[in-house]
Amino acid sequence: MQSTLKSIFKLSFFIGLSFFFLTIIQSFSVEISPCEQVNFCLSDSLYYPKIDSGENIIHHKYYDLVYDEDHEQAKWIFYKLYPSYLDGPFKRKNNFRSDPKISTGSANHEDYRGSGYDRGHLMPAADMTWSADALSESFFYSNMSPQHPSFNRGVWKRLESKVRDWGRESDSMFVVTGPIFDKNASVIGPNRVSIPNAYYKVVLRFKAGKSTGIAFQLSNEASKEDLISFSSSIDELELSSGLDFFYKCVDSTFLEIESEVTQIDWEWN
Repeated sequence: MQSTLKSIFKLSFFIGLSFFFLTIIQSFSVEISPCEQVNFCLSDSLYYPKIDSGENIIHHKYYDLVYDEDHEQAKWIFYKLYPSYLDGPFKRKNNFRSDPKISTGSANHEDYRGSGYDRGHLMPAADMTWSADALSESFFYSNMSPQHPSFNRGVWKRLESKVRDWGRESDSMFVVTGPIFDKNASVIGPNRVSIPNAYYKVVLRFKAGKSTGIAFQLSNEASKEDLISFSSSIDELELSSGLDFFYKCVDSTFLEIESEVTQIDWEWN
Protein backbone atom coordinates (compact mmCIF):
# COMPACT_ATOMS: atom_id res chain seq x y z
CA MET A 1 0.00 0.00 0.00
CA GLN A 2 2.78 2.40 0.97
CA SER A 3 4.63 1.54 -2.25
CA THR A 4 1.50 2.30 -4.27
CA LEU A 5 1.09 5.69 -2.57
CA LYS A 6 4.71 6.55 -3.29
CA SER A 7 4.21 5.66 -6.96
CA ILE A 8 1.08 7.81 -7.17
CA PHE A 9 2.91 10.68 -5.46
CA LYS A 10 5.84 10.45 -7.87
CA LEU A 11 3.54 10.33 -10.87
CA SER A 12 1.55 13.32 -9.63
CA PHE A 13 4.76 15.25 -8.93
CA PHE A 14 6.10 14.49 -12.43
CA ILE A 15 2.83 15.55 -14.09
CA GLY A 16 2.73 18.75 -12.02
CA LEU A 17 6.35 19.58 -12.83
CA SER A 18 5.80 18.95 -16.53
CA PHE A 19 2.74 21.21 -16.53
CA PHE A 20 4.74 23.92 -14.76
CA PHE A 21 7.53 23.90 -17.33
CA LEU A 22 5.05 23.75 -20.20
CA THR A 23 3.33 26.84 -18.84
CA ILE A 24 6.67 28.67 -18.61
CA ILE A 25 7.59 27.73 -22.18
CA GLN A 26 4.22 28.84 -23.51
CA SER A 27 4.51 32.17 -21.73
CA PHE A 28 7.63 32.92 -23.75
CA SER A 29 6.29 31.53 -27.03
CA VAL A 30 4.44 33.67 -29.55
CA GLU A 31 2.77 32.12 -32.54
CA ILE A 32 3.87 33.99 -35.62
CA SER A 33 1.41 34.15 -38.46
CA PRO A 34 2.63 34.69 -42.03
CA CYS A 35 1.59 38.33 -41.88
CA GLU A 36 3.78 38.88 -38.82
CA GLN A 37 6.94 37.36 -40.24
CA VAL A 38 9.32 40.27 -40.65
CA ASN A 39 12.19 38.41 -42.28
CA PHE A 40 12.40 35.90 -45.07
CA CYS A 41 13.05 32.33 -44.07
CA LEU A 42 16.53 31.10 -44.90
CA SER A 43 14.99 28.67 -47.38
CA ASP A 44 13.37 31.57 -49.27
CA SER A 45 16.80 32.72 -50.46
CA LEU A 46 17.02 29.50 -52.47
CA TYR A 47 14.59 31.15 -54.89
CA TYR A 48 16.67 34.28 -55.58
CA PRO A 49 17.80 34.95 -59.14
CA LYS A 50 21.48 34.29 -59.72
CA ILE A 51 23.69 36.87 -58.02
CA ASP A 52 26.61 38.01 -60.16
CA SER A 53 30.09 38.77 -58.89
CA GLY A 54 30.23 42.10 -57.07
CA GLU A 55 26.49 42.21 -56.42
CA ASN A 56 25.07 42.44 -52.91
CA ILE A 57 21.64 41.60 -51.54
CA ILE A 58 19.87 44.51 -49.86
CA HIS A 59 17.56 43.11 -47.20
CA HIS A 60 14.46 45.00 -46.17
CA LYS A 61 11.94 43.53 -43.78
CA TYR A 62 9.43 42.63 -46.45
CA TYR A 63 11.43 42.36 -49.67
CA ASP A 64 14.96 41.89 -50.93
CA LEU A 65 16.73 43.39 -53.92
CA VAL A 66 19.94 43.77 -55.87
CA TYR A 67 20.64 47.42 -56.67
CA ASP A 68 22.03 48.34 -60.10
CA GLU A 69 24.25 51.36 -59.55
CA ASP A 70 24.74 51.89 -63.29
CA HIS A 71 21.00 52.41 -63.75
CA GLU A 72 20.12 53.81 -60.27
CA GLN A 73 17.33 51.33 -59.59
CA ALA A 74 16.86 47.72 -58.61
CA LYS A 75 18.08 45.01 -60.94
CA TRP A 76 15.43 42.83 -59.35
CA ILE A 77 12.99 42.88 -56.44
CA PHE A 78 12.10 39.63 -54.65
CA TYR A 79 9.19 39.21 -52.27
CA LYS A 80 6.70 36.69 -50.98
CA LEU A 81 2.92 36.89 -50.99
CA TYR A 82 0.40 35.14 -48.78
CA PRO A 83 -3.38 35.45 -49.27
CA SER A 84 -3.55 37.13 -45.87
CA TYR A 85 -1.28 39.93 -47.16
CA LEU A 86 -3.86 41.11 -49.65
CA ASP A 87 -6.74 43.55 -49.22
CA GLY A 88 -5.33 44.93 -45.98
CA PRO A 89 -6.66 47.97 -44.10
CA PHE A 90 -3.76 50.39 -44.64
CA LYS A 91 -3.90 53.18 -47.22
CA ARG A 92 -0.94 54.43 -49.24
CA LYS A 93 0.58 57.73 -48.12
CA ASN A 94 2.96 58.30 -51.06
CA ASN A 95 5.91 58.76 -48.73
CA PHE A 96 8.52 58.42 -51.48
CA ARG A 97 12.05 58.65 -50.10
CA SER A 98 15.63 57.60 -50.72
CA ASP A 99 16.62 54.15 -49.57
CA PRO A 100 18.99 54.46 -46.57
CA LYS A 101 20.36 50.97 -47.22
CA ILE A 102 21.85 51.92 -50.59
CA SER A 103 25.35 52.96 -49.49
CA THR A 104 26.06 54.89 -52.69
CA GLY A 105 22.71 56.67 -52.52
CA SER A 106 19.54 55.80 -54.39
CA ALA A 107 17.52 57.92 -56.77
CA ASN A 108 15.44 60.73 -55.25
CA HIS A 109 12.66 63.26 -55.88
CA GLU A 110 14.78 65.46 -58.16
CA ASP A 111 15.37 62.61 -60.58
CA TYR A 112 11.68 62.25 -61.36
CA ARG A 113 10.54 65.85 -60.93
CA GLY A 114 9.37 67.19 -64.31
CA SER A 115 10.65 64.10 -66.13
CA GLY A 116 7.29 63.06 -67.53
CA TYR A 117 7.74 59.58 -66.08
CA ASP A 118 5.87 57.94 -63.22
CA ARG A 119 7.67 56.62 -60.18
CA GLY A 120 6.62 53.09 -61.04
CA HIS A 121 6.64 50.52 -58.26
CA LEU A 122 8.42 47.25 -58.92
CA MET A 123 6.92 45.68 -55.81
CA PRO A 124 3.38 47.14 -55.85
CA ALA A 125 2.25 49.19 -52.88
CA ALA A 126 -1.13 47.45 -53.17
CA ASP A 127 0.57 44.14 -52.31
CA MET A 128 1.69 45.53 -48.96
CA THR A 129 -1.50 47.04 -47.49
CA TRP A 130 -1.58 44.41 -44.72
CA SER A 131 1.13 46.25 -42.75
CA ALA A 132 1.89 49.95 -42.26
CA ASP A 133 5.63 49.18 -42.21
CA ALA A 134 5.48 47.00 -45.31
CA LEU A 135 3.48 49.63 -47.20
CA SER A 136 5.93 52.33 -46.15
CA GLU A 137 8.91 50.28 -47.32
CA SER A 138 7.41 49.97 -50.77
CA PHE A 139 8.01 53.72 -51.30
CA PHE A 140 11.81 53.59 -51.17
CA TYR A 141 13.25 54.92 -54.42
CA SER A 142 15.15 51.65 -54.80
CA ASN A 143 11.73 50.16 -55.55
CA MET A 144 10.95 52.80 -58.21
CA SER A 145 11.61 52.78 -61.93
CA PRO A 146 10.75 55.39 -64.62
CA GLN A 147 7.59 54.19 -66.29
CA HIS A 148 5.54 55.84 -69.01
CA PRO A 149 2.30 56.98 -67.33
CA SER A 150 0.20 55.10 -69.87
CA PHE A 151 2.13 51.93 -69.06
CA ASN A 152 2.21 52.32 -65.27
CA ARG A 153 -1.47 53.18 -65.02
CA GLY A 154 -2.55 50.77 -67.73
CA VAL A 155 -1.21 47.35 -68.63
CA TRP A 156 1.31 47.23 -65.77
CA LYS A 157 -1.45 47.99 -63.28
CA ARG A 158 -3.58 45.26 -64.84
CA LEU A 159 -0.77 42.74 -64.43
CA GLU A 160 -0.20 43.72 -60.79
CA SER A 161 -3.90 43.28 -60.10
CA LYS A 162 -3.94 39.88 -61.81
CA VAL A 163 -1.00 38.68 -59.69
CA ARG A 164 -2.96 39.65 -56.57
CA ASP A 165 -5.95 37.68 -57.87
CA TRP A 166 -3.71 34.63 -58.19
CA GLY A 167 -2.28 35.29 -54.73
CA ARG A 168 -5.72 35.17 -53.14
CA GLU A 169 -6.21 31.67 -54.53
CA SER A 170 -2.74 30.34 -53.61
CA ASP A 171 -1.05 29.05 -50.48
CA SER A 172 1.87 31.40 -51.16
CA MET A 173 3.79 32.91 -54.05
CA PHE A 174 7.27 34.22 -54.81
CA VAL A 175 7.40 37.23 -57.12
CA VAL A 176 10.48 38.62 -58.90
CA THR A 177 10.23 41.89 -60.83
CA GLY A 178 12.70 44.19 -62.55
CA PRO A 179 13.60 46.34 -65.57
CA ILE A 180 15.18 45.49 -68.92
CA PHE A 181 17.38 48.06 -70.67
CA ASP A 182 18.57 48.85 -74.16
CA LYS A 183 22.32 49.35 -74.48
CA ASN A 184 21.85 53.09 -75.01
CA ALA A 185 19.02 53.75 -72.56
CA SER A 186 17.91 57.35 -72.05
CA VAL A 187 18.19 58.78 -68.55
CA ILE A 188 16.38 61.24 -66.28
CA GLY A 189 17.48 63.45 -63.39
CA PRO A 190 20.77 64.45 -61.77
CA ASN A 191 21.51 60.83 -60.85
CA ARG A 192 20.95 59.71 -64.44
CA VAL A 193 18.28 57.13 -63.75
CA SER A 194 17.97 54.87 -66.79
CA ILE A 195 14.61 54.50 -68.52
CA PRO A 196 13.88 50.80 -69.14
CA ASN A 197 12.54 49.73 -72.49
CA ALA A 198 10.71 46.82 -70.84
CA TYR A 199 9.88 45.12 -67.54
CA TYR A 200 9.62 41.51 -66.45
CA LYS A 201 7.69 39.73 -63.75
CA VAL A 202 8.09 36.11 -62.65
CA VAL A 203 5.57 34.34 -60.44
CA LEU A 204 6.17 31.03 -58.68
CA ARG A 205 2.96 29.75 -57.10
CA PHE A 206 2.43 27.08 -54.45
CA LYS A 207 -1.11 25.76 -54.31
CA ALA A 208 -2.53 22.52 -52.91
CA GLY A 209 0.81 20.74 -53.07
CA LYS A 210 1.51 21.82 -56.65
CA SER A 211 4.04 24.36 -57.90
CA THR A 212 3.58 26.35 -61.11
CA GLY A 213 5.52 29.18 -62.69
CA ILE A 214 4.87 31.89 -65.26
CA ALA A 215 6.82 34.85 -66.66
CA PHE A 216 5.93 38.14 -68.33
CA GLN A 217 7.81 40.70 -70.38
CA LEU A 218 6.13 43.99 -71.28
CA SER A 219 7.43 46.99 -73.21
CA ASN A 220 7.42 50.29 -71.32
CA GLU A 221 4.52 51.68 -73.32
CA ALA A 222 0.74 51.67 -73.46
CA SER A 223 -0.99 48.47 -74.53
CA LYS A 224 -4.55 47.20 -74.75
CA GLU A 225 -3.44 43.61 -75.39
CA ASP A 226 -4.65 40.82 -73.13
CA LEU A 227 -2.16 39.90 -70.41
CA ILE A 228 -1.90 36.33 -71.66
CA SER A 229 -0.18 37.63 -74.81
CA PHE A 230 2.78 38.80 -72.71
CA SER A 231 3.17 35.52 -70.83
CA SER A 232 5.89 32.95 -71.42
CA SER A 233 7.85 30.24 -69.71
CA ILE A 234 10.55 31.28 -67.26
CA ASP A 235 13.19 29.80 -69.57
CA GLU A 236 12.04 32.04 -72.43
CA LEU A 237 12.33 35.12 -70.24
CA GLU A 238 15.83 34.06 -69.18
CA LEU A 239 16.92 34.01 -72.82
CA SER A 240 15.61 37.51 -73.53
CA SER A 241 16.63 39.12 -70.22
CA GLY A 242 19.96 37.43 -69.53
CA LEU A 243 18.88 36.61 -65.97
CA ASP A 244 18.89 33.20 -64.33
CA PHE A 245 15.83 32.73 -62.11
CA PHE A 246 15.61 30.07 -59.39
CA TYR A 247 19.03 28.78 -60.43
CA LYS A 248 19.51 26.85 -57.18
CA CYS A 249 16.43 24.72 -57.86
CA VAL A 250 17.73 21.97 -60.13
CA ASP A 251 15.42 19.01 -59.49
CA SER A 252 13.56 17.62 -62.50
CA THR A 253 10.17 18.89 -61.35
CA PHE A 254 11.42 22.44 -61.06
CA LEU A 255 13.21 22.30 -64.39
CA GLU A 256 9.86 21.39 -65.92
CA ILE A 257 8.20 24.34 -64.15
CA GLU A 258 10.75 26.70 -65.75
CA SER A 259 10.59 25.21 -69.22
CA GLU A 260 6.83 25.07 -69.66
CA VAL A 261 3.85 27.24 -68.91
CA THR A 262 0.35 25.78 -69.01
CA GLN A 263 -2.07 28.65 -69.57
CA ILE A 264 -4.97 26.64 -68.20
CA ASP A 265 -3.27 26.60 -64.78
CA TRP A 266 -3.84 30.36 -64.52
CA GLU A 267 -7.15 32.20 -64.31
CA TRP A 268 -7.29 35.06 -66.84
CA ASN A 269 -10.82 36.46 -66.51
